[in-house]
Amino acid sequence: MARKKYDWHCGNRTVHLGEKTRVMGILNVTPDSFSDGGHFADPEIAVQHALQMVEDGAAIIDIGGESTRPGAEPVSVKEEIRRTVPIIEKIREHTEVLISIDTMKSETAFHALEAGADIINDVSGFEADDQMVNVAAASEAGVILMHMKGTPQTMQQNPSYEDAVTEVFQYLEKRITFAVSRGVVRERIVVDPGIGFGKTLEHNLQLLRGIPDLEKTAPVLIGASRKSMIGKLLEREDPSSRLAGSLGIAGWSAVSGAHILRVHDVLDTCDVCRIVDTLCTGDL
Repeated sequence: MARKKYDWHCGNRTVHLGEKTRVMGILNVTPDSFSDGGHFADPEIAVQHALQMVEDGAAIIDIGGESTRPGAEPVSVKEEIRRTVPIIEKIREHTEVLISIDTMKSETAFHALEAGADIINDVSGFEADDQMVNVAAASEAGVILMHMKGTPQTMQQNPSYEDAVTEVFQYLEKRITFAVSRGVVRERIVVDPGIGFGKTLEHNLQLLRGIPDLEKTAPVLIGASRKSMIGKLLEREDPSSRLAGSLGIAGWSAVSGAHILRVHDVLDTCDVCRIVDTLCTGDL
């Protein structure tokens, strides 16, 4: 592995990417997320889970208040803020870990950053809300731009591509160019090819094989943890039974050049990354 190194600027903090694989822990404070919906709706339980993920090795905690699983219904800005902002405030009282707000809504992002978040993770690539890019530029937050074909309500309705890897990578380059043109510094941007967001199983596999091409132009985040592609490959209907498959993809992604892995199972993923990084770099 000859992973390219980047300095990712998130507010007034700098994250060195490429030296080792960074793990982002998922904290869904929603009633309907595909794997852990309802598990962390209680703020106290959510905060304790976040702190446990930090102890387990998470470099970033990604907090989402609106499910983006296939077919999920949108929630109001008011409700999304109610679910996420108090938890961000409470986590920030206990730790300086990087916090990401997983949202497509600029108002939610603004209040989350005010509460102590460092990163905007927008699965729409700044397309759902035309004010999101302005919030990102003004705040100097770190940014994650993802590819999604359609919306959560439509994305899995027979998605098709002539060349999934080329089309997704070209889209992400266009979104980077757009963000930079509106004042977001390129060094604040990470890209995510959007595994499972408007892709078939074969599209997802193609994108995972294409990580080495994408990571040459921007830092790459991969989020495949417990997703349906693993269920299809391993015949595991229950998302909680997909740990081994998730770790397999984590190892593949790390050795292929991914800089950040967005996962549910932080401790196990950190163990895999430590082994892979050691084998690839020779550093103990």
